[in-house]
Amino acid sequence: MAGPLQGLKVVEIAGIGPGPFAAMLLADLGAEVIRVDRPGGGGLSMGDRDVLNRGRRSVAVDLKHPGGAEVVLRLAEQADVLIEGYRPGVAERLGIGPEACLARNPALVYGRMTGWGQDGPLAPRAGHDIGYVAVTGTLHAIGRAGGPPQVPLNLVGDFGGGSMYLVVGVLAAVWEAARSGRGQVVDAAIVDGTAHLSAILHGFVSLGLWREQRGTNLLDTGAPFYDVYETADGEYMAVGAIEPQFFAELAQRLGIADRAPEQNDRERWPELRALIADVFRSRTRAQWTEAFEGSDACVAPVLSAKEAAQHPHLAARGTLVERDGLTQPAPAPRFSRTSAELGLPPCAAGAHTREALAAWGFEDVDALVEAGAVIQG
Repeated sequence: MAGPLQGLKVVEIAGIGPGPFAAMLLADLGAEVIRVDRPGGGGLSMGDRDVLNRGRRSVAVDLKHPGGAEVVLRLAEQADVLIEGYRPGVAERLGIGPEACLARNPALVYGRMTGWGQDGPLAPRAGHDIGYVAVTGTLHAIGRAGGPPQVPLNLVGDFGGGSMYLVVGVLAAVWEAARSGRGQVVDAAIVDGTAHLSAILHGFVSLGLWREQRGTNLLDTGAPFYDVYETADGEYMAVGAIEPQFFAELAQRLGIADRAPEQNDRERWPELRALIADVFRSRTRAQWTEAFEGSDACVAPVLSAKEAAQHPHLAARGTLVERDGLTQPAPAPRFSRTSAELGLPPCAAGAHTREALAAWGFEDVDALVEAGAVIQG
């Protein structure tokens, strides 16, 4: 593996959603990640089509087998980081909780990925992204005027408030452990991360610049110059012309500079929105894309996931790449000297059990397979 994290050894206890994405990101950046799967996989895994599972080898371990936990503890002895996404207390019951792992490796960083966190009234309860985002006030703020809250896929909670904060926390703890020689537990809760992501929203609220009503504010489609507009062919263009000079160019490119209401006259925003909408409906998305080519009007076509790979800018940067028949995001961010590269393709659970354990110094792999503690997929 290439990348700035080359040499970092990570044990991932397989889960769904934010845990695998965090492990993928660490692997993309060069860490050696060994994925501990349950026999046969499980959860929402799509096997060798699951992009979230790329970049690491999979070992199938039966954690209900008397020798299964010992395999994980032996891996933890050699690792810099272990991450898991169980409900609070489950890892402990399986014998691979922080106390057991840190007893084997006092410098280990033990990352825990949950929705509600390790404590609090809801900690033992099940949940999903939509609920975590709901209680933080973030979901309430997303949506159009007069309509219900709109679900932002699972990007804001699972991956934004979850995975990214787990990675930041783990790397911060690794930095500290290199100086203190002591590991620690990182409690990455999606509710905490999502609330942290919404710092700007809380700032607006405290300054009286954010109304509780959805779709009436600057960034929630309340402003007609920050919204999406339908085109003649039923597609959409995204408009983000916030600054005055960008709005002026928007108006000029749309041909409405001589009749558009003043940008910040809230009383006339409905009139401005209707005017912009009418003009956008007069041409197709392709025609508008061409009309705004090379401009600073902050207008872009709304593309599907399949179309995005063909966008000239993304294609030039190699933002989306095809490998092993899968179109997928390239590693991000980019580094001038220690460039990251795609590693192993996604695989089925246990595809590398023998070779991965051998690479981590296990000399009794055959015995473990024969005993049923681990399974070769």
